[in-house]
Amino acid sequence: MNWQPEAQGLAQILQLLRESQSPDTTIQRSVQKRLEELNRFPDFNSYLIYVLTQMPQENEATRSLAGLILKNNVKAHFHEFPPPVAHFIRSECLRAVGDPSPLIRATIGILITTITSKGDLAQWPDLLPKLCEHLESDNYASCEGAFGALQKICEDNAQMLDGDVLHNPLAVLIPKFLEFFKHNSAKIRSHAIACVNQFITCRSQALMTHIDAFLHSLFFLANDTDPEVRKNICRALVMLLEARIDRLIPHMNNIIDYMLQRTQDADEGVSLEACEFWLSLADEPVCKDALQPHLDKLIPILVRGMKYSEIDIILLRGDVEDDEMVPDREEDIRPRFHRSRNHHVGQLSDSTNGQPTASNPDGNLSDDDAGDDDDDDDSAMSDWNLRKCSAAALDVLASVFRTDLLPVLLPILKETLFHPEWEIKESGILALGAIAEGCMEGMVQHLPELVPFLVNCLSDKKSLVRSITCWTLSRYSHWVVSQPHESYLKPLMSELLKRILDSNKRVQEAACSAFATLEEEACTELVPYLGFILNTLVFAFQKYQHKNLLILYDAIGTLADSVGQHLNQSEYINLLMPPLIEKWNMLKDEDKDLFPLLECLSSVATALQEGFLPYSEPVYRRCVSLIEQTLTQHAAYLQNAEQFDQPDKEFMIVALDLLSGLAEGLDVHIESLVSTSNIMHLLFQCLQDPIPEVRQSSFALLGDFTKACFVHVRPCIDDYMPLVAQNLYTDHISVCNNATWAAGEIAVKLGPDMKRFVVNLLPPLIVIINRNNTPKTLLENTAITIGRMGLVCPHEVAPSLNQFIRPWCTSLRNIRDNDEKDSAFRGICHMITVNPAGVVQDFIFFCDAIASWQTPQDDLKQMFHKILHGFKEQVGVEAWNNFASQFPQPLKERLASTYAI
Repeated sequence: MNWQPEAQGLAQILQLLRESQSPDTTIQRSVQKRLEELNRFPDFNSYLIYVLTQMPQENEATRSLAGLILKNNVKAHFHEFPPPVAHFIRSECLRAVGDPSPLIRATIGILITTITSKGDLAQWPDLLPKLCEHLESDNYASCEGAFGALQKICEDNAQMLDGDVLHNPLAVLIPKFLEFFKHNSAKIRSHAIACVNQFITCRSQALMTHIDAFLHSLFFLANDTDPEVRKNICRALVMLLEARIDRLIPHMNNIIDYMLQRTQDADEGVSLEACEFWLSLADEPVCKDALQPHLDKLIPILVRGMKYSEIDIILLRGDVEDDEMVPDREEDIRPRFHRSRNHHVGQLSDSTNGQPTASNPDGNLSDDDAGDDDDDDDSAMSDWNLRKCSAAALDVLASVFRTDLLPVLLPILKETLFHPEWEIKESGILALGAIAEGCMEGMVQHLPELVPFLVNCLSDKKSLVRSITCWTLSRYSHWVVSQPHESYLKPLMSELLKRILDSNKRVQEAACSAFATLEEEACTELVPYLGFILNTLVFAFQKYQHKNLLILYDAIGTLADSVGQHLNQSEYINLLMPPLIEKWNMLKDEDKDLFPLLECLSSVATALQEGFLPYSEPVYRRCVSLIEQTLTQHAAYLQNAEQFDQPDKEFMIVALDLLSGLAEGLDVHIESLVSTSNIMHLLFQCLQDPIPEVRQSSFALLGDFTKACFVHVRPCIDDYMPLVAQNLYTDHISVCNNATWAAGEIAVKLGPDMKRFVVNLLPPLIVIINRNNTPKTLLENTAITIGRMGLVCPHEVAPSLNQFIRPWCTSLRNIRDNDEKDSAFRGICHMITVNPAGVVQDFIFFCDAIASWQTPQDDLKQMFHKILHGFKEQVGVEAWNNFASQFPQPLKERLASTYAI
């Protein structure tokens, strides 16, 4: 095809491409507008490929830019290109794939991949054969260009290449790639390994046929001088661990020795790939036996890998100690994700604080590292790196080797923790935190000495030492809380609170996250210190920049969850509420900073109970308004998607959850607020929302409203109950869980009127309670709801008793005594009275469930007594004695002492 551009059009497009490289934003905007106008002309894309492939006299930046604009056009509407244009672009890509310029070759490779991703490889039948022809070329640029394109194709189309649709091209490609492992160009060797690597995880048959040749070639290249080649070898070995460990086991000793060298490679890209090997090996059953002889070499390497490099410190501005007055850049504030309420038996909801791990020493809702979280660094620096990978590897190996790790690690810790260089000391503190979970048993004897040492490190002059110490101490907070408070908890709390007010933002963040973890461990143990804690947290409101303010909300919310109604004292309320309400008033309805504040207020409202009443009306009204706005915006979007944006439903979710917190905290006092709003109508819409998280929070609110102000739920019950039943069939566990819980609460309030709903609710509940993989929380809620339905409608539920009695008993034997358990067991007793035959086969499970009660109410205890003795009388003494002989001794003793049987 001999398409040729018109000179005038070509000149105009070249001028535009040159102008678009101008630093002047006004010119850039004007160019952008003209380019969009040109997009209306089909030939425009022919001009772009022509500039990319046939104008070597133009500078590379202009040619490459033409290719990238073309790539975006291909991505947006390749299917609309006229066939001659599409054909011209494809043929030019293949003709110019070996362009002398590496930049142009790379651009063409990207363009080829984008074209294949818009359809499938089958629509470009000559692509792979032509690229293979280029591989055989004596011209280096042709070979390298083709390999660059093939690598991208393999990355994006591994499954298709491995299937029959294209007549199994891998049978030809894999042996061809293996030939190039010995090519004299490092770049081509690297491409060849990278291409083959795409087919390891999927265990491609074509690769498995040549697995021995592949391994032999990898070992041959083991000490290649090129870092990119070494990186791809390490990556291959890591993937082979998972896909074909059987082929690695005979060589495992040599592979481990090789990976020990590579984990110390001068190139960090190589050392990071190699370090992944230890993380993957820890998941394999052979890990302990294979690694035991190498621990004394591996552990020091991992600890060294945890040390900050000079470039890390520069990029992290680790030499800047006092930055609390420096405003945060908006791009440094990671999006945070709300976790909807999930009702547990006798429990409020999930905590919103993430647990810290070795690769996430902050444990907050972002994936930052306490040492590496990005206040000021490039986003690239916050990505996975050698430091995080080494710490994560030590963490998982500590879980594999437990105390066996300590003889190797303790001498290293002794050396690093007391080292004069702060970077080495800091890496030792990180290592100490990384092993906390796996080696706790062996560390206990050292903690009386180590914890005071760490508490002392909280005032180190280097901010990066202070921040990592916060995290490491949080990993040992369970031990701290179990010790005498004067010796450990009080000093730790006192120093952590000082660090919350640190002059360095990274330390503030790490301290806030660590304190939230301590709060979760200590719970009501913190009550004596509440005034001191609140004074500090409230003072932090005045100090904190944007990012840390969001973490401060989490710390306050976790405190409220941990101490509950102990927060309901006027002095605490007067301290805490004014700054929270001030922030609440400052934030606009569309500001996403409302999310963490709403979560925080939800916990505070639940804890303060009636103490929240003075603040409840404006908070309640705004939540209802946020829900209404979101629903209105969604309706507008559905009617006219061109004109209206899709709303962010997270605003609605957090508002529903805060209303749940208000209902739980205010109880009957919320009734007057509900009566003067349209929330019940809005809730009906939310219960039907296609997004599971919206329904999850909606059913939680339905249950909470049922408990607090059933007078407003009752008139809507005929609308709501079909939705409750429908959501018992969902695969979304949390939605099902909250719908189940709400059904139980409604049953208690409706009483015998529940009869007409049992027929639709009971079958799915019986399915859920008998499923093998049902999560514990859902099992417990299902059992309680079945029991509660049996309490109010025993004649409707009892006929099915034999279908659920065994899992019912095993689900509820492990939960603590509470009102929900009480109502469920009363229900089961009523059902047994109606249908005693339904429990006969599984009576031993019922006996065991009864024995799980510590202190049942007198009348409930009497019910148990009556059923046990009635069963004994019915079967006779001899049969009873035979039956009771199956009981474990503790169960016999418990029933004898409590029920005289």
